[in-house]
Amino acid sequence: MNFEEKLNKGFELFRDKDIDHSLDTARELQKEQPEAHEPFYLEALIFQQLNQFELSEKAINKAIELGDDNAAYLNLRGNLFMQQEKLEEAEKDFDSAIEKGDLPGAHRNKVMLMLMTGRGQEAVPYLIGRIKADPHDPENWILMGDMIKRGGQDDKARTYYEQALKIDPDNEYARRQLDEE
Repeated sequence: MNFEEKLNKGFELFRDKDIDHSLDTARELQKEQPEAHEPFYLEALIFQQLNQFELSEKAINKAIELGDDNAAYLNLRGNLFMQQEKLEEAEKDFDSAIEKGDLPGAHRNKVMLMLMTGRGQEAVPYLIGRIKADPHDPENWILMGDMIKRGGQDDKARTYYEQALKIDPDNEYARRQLDEE
């Protein structure tokens, strides 16, 4: 197997929750091509899954160093920072990920960060802007539904979950939210 095939196999193992073999693959690829950023990203994902944030942060920093500030890598590191309550660093990384790649996940993480830092008044118009910019992303509709539901407006939240299901009929989370009512 060549490098790319091994890397794909490592990600496949990770998706299949075969963490040990996935980590073995990442480490093997790091030795094989120490200047490649992807194996470090895989390692960071693995350690994040294991809630080993310091090890994940070390690996993602290496991936960022080698991968020229990849937007997905910045978003992952921002998520790690958010999980560790390093909120200023998280916001910087989310903003950088948005600037470099306009990642939908980075936008959602930014909304979550706004909510965590008591900036709900900013989060709502920001998320409405995201829905207008990308009305076919069910996750934005779901997040808005969650925010509205927390505010006690279950009927209004229901419309957002229904819209998410129109876009993604197999979305189990949106379906559960509707079934709970």
